[in-house]
Amino acid sequence: MLAVIRGAGDLATGIALRLRRARVQVVMTDLPRPTAIRRTVCLSQALLYGSMTVEEIRAVRAEGPEEARRHLAEGLVPVLADPEGRCVPALRPDAVVDAILAKRNLGTAITDAPAVIGVGPGFTAGEDCHAVVETMRGHTLGRVFYTGSALPNTGVPGLIGGFAGERVLRAPADGVFRQRLEIGSLVKAGDVAAEVAGTPMVCTLDGVLRGILADGTRVHRGMKAGDIDPRGETAHCHTVSDKALAVGGGVLEALLCLTGALEP
Repeated sequence: MLAVIRGAGDLATGIALRLRRARVQVVMTDLPRPTAIRRTVCLSQALLYGSMTVEEIRAVRAEGPEEARRHLAEGLVPVLADPEGRCVPALRPDAVVDAILAKRNLGTAITDAPAVIGVGPGFTAGEDCHAVVETMRGHTLGRVFYTGSALPNTGVPGLIGGFAGERVLRAPADGVFRQRLEIGSLVKAGDVAAEVAGTPMVCTLDGVLRGILADGTRVHRGMKAGDIDPRGETAHCHTVSDKALAVGGGVLEALLCLTGALEP
């Protein structure tokens, strides 16, 4: 069974891990220069460095569908610079999973594959996809909806360690992002994690820097550019999150249900 995952950020990577562990073949797509924050757990980094391993799953850059097929035969996860998903007709997957997390549909159609799964808000099961998986932290995280939509985006991150919006660091100005601290750094409120056009991006609380944009990324003021985990566990920077695994479990459930893979 083959699934194409549109997006290769941290939630999409959690989905890929769940599917690969269940022996589903996976191809991923993303921007040519990904804007992932949690770069240590994003298979999108294969597009920049040629390969990327998260936990035990190894991804490699592929230049097109034919090369992707060769990598699949080697047990790898191919990642294509293909944000529009143009590879889908050529690959003819059993499932398409839209995990771009744009909070709106950027072109996925219910006709793209026998099973089309939308991740998070912006999709309606029965209209532009066959199923939707909830991404909001809380009672329904990871739940699959075969009719209707996920909860609307509130713009407020979920609680971790008692903190919500304070966890997110945002670019202080338009310009080129200059990273000062590395992912995994223990930080205190007031520490400068990066700067843009001479304006510092200041840490908002104590914890571990779980994610930060790559140096040289062009940003706009207010753009999400970093993530602090107040629990302070540096090991969490190198494994997919509880949220990513929950969402990945929902996608796996939907995939098996929609394709009838386990029916006798």
